[in-house]
Amino acid sequence: MTLTESRLTIGPNASVQADLFARDVLILGKVLGNVVASGRVELRAGCSMEGNISATRLAVEDNAVFRGKVDLSQGAGKGHEVANTPAAAGH
Repeated sequence: MTLTESRLTIGPNASVQADLFARDVLILGKVLGNVVASGRVELRAGCSMEGNISATRLAVEDNAVFRGKVDLSQGAGKGHEVANTPAAAGH
């Protein structure tokens, strides 16, 4: 899913299996896939994410579950390349 100029919110009851590309991403539910954001990624309490994150800023609340790698470089999120994508690999 690509929303490069928008904020994407994954609700608390959502279960998404896809790579996500947006300016800002807020995760409250479950995500299996990579997240590429030109701005901020927020993992809220109770969420579950498996995949890599590429962004300029990351916020992780207590009780958020995350499994993957993080790239918080200044140019993160500008391109759409994230290696080892679980969603792309068919998991």
